[in-house]
Amino acid sequence: MRIGILTGGGDCAGLNQAIRAAVLRSLDFGNECLGILEGWRGLIEGKSQPLGLKEVEGIVERSGTILGTSRVNPYKEEKGVERVKENMKKWSLGALIAMGGEDTLGVAEKLFAEGVKIVGVPKTMDNDLSATDYTFGFDSSATRAMEAASALIDTGSSHRRVMILEVMGRHAGWVALFTGIASGADWILIPERKPEIKKMVNHIKDVHRRKNYALLVASEGVTLPALKVGEEEKDKFGHMILKKRKVGETLSKLIEKETGLETRVSVIGHMQRGGVPSLFDRILATRCGAKAAELIQEGKFGQMVALRGNEIVEVSLKEAVAKLKLVDEAWWSLAKVFFK
Repeated sequence: MRIGILTGGGDCAGLNQAIRAAVLRSLDFGNECLGILEGWRGLIEGKSQPLGLKEVEGIVERSGTILGTSRVNPYKEEKGVERVKENMKKWSLGALIAMGGEDTLGVAEKLFAEGVKIVGVPKTMDNDLSATDYTFGFDSSATRAMEAASALIDTGSSHRRVMILEVMGRHAGWVALFTGIASGADWILIPERKPEIKKMVNHIKDVHRRKNYALLVASEGVTLPALKVGEEEKDKFGHMILKKRKVGETLSKLIEKETGLETRVSVIGHMQRGGVPSLFDRILATRCGAKAAELIQEGKFGQMVALRGNEIVEVSLKEAVAKLKLVDEAWWSLAKVFFK
């Protein structure tokens, strides 16, 4: 069988490791892999490359994806779905492995309903897919952000400043939550919770009086009073594009105004996506890629690979994209323990 592999949406640590594992496991079954370039765009426009041992044996150290990626949605492109099916037939693809987050896998679920033989692999640094305990990309991203937060503490304490670290997270605040807890942040703002501005400001004043600095970690998707929500540009999946919101900058101005304390903001941005993949992400991605190849060999299509406890299992794509995994009350209660 010839199997197509594509990576869609934002890049993250673990994708290359998952690609490598899927290819190597497929070879065990005598199957051939074809790399689809730039996500769904490549399947629409007919962009591909050979994907064998030669192409994948040296990528275990690298983040990102050797196949490239995009945020193209076949269901939003003229004859997009029709061209996807035409190219699969042209390339004699017996099945497809789609590696991505809620959007990429949402497309995969729709295509499966239309008869496409497909298996999903969950990747997202946001860790917001509810059908799996963790997604690869998250651990590396949160670790990178934690290191940045620790660096901000050094300069904040030196200059007696309030330091703000803005991290990624549109709907789910997992990166901010884990970063804040692990780095000892004095306050965390996540999209799931309405900011308690007055309480936050008073707390920052108290903290700064005690230790001469304060650290805040904020998700980019947080809604603040000064932000005009609803006016943001949307992408092809209907999500607001957050790069112009400047949550950290808005928060910095608010804190300076309310406290009189010198405040600085750092936006880690896309540095969260790249860099050396963590051990956890390398192993999880490798297990997921291998499992995807096994599901195809077993004819279990319409499934997504998932981590449940310490086991790699399959769940239906329908279940996988049914709802997002958001920060729950138990995790938020734990974070608040450390707002002292």
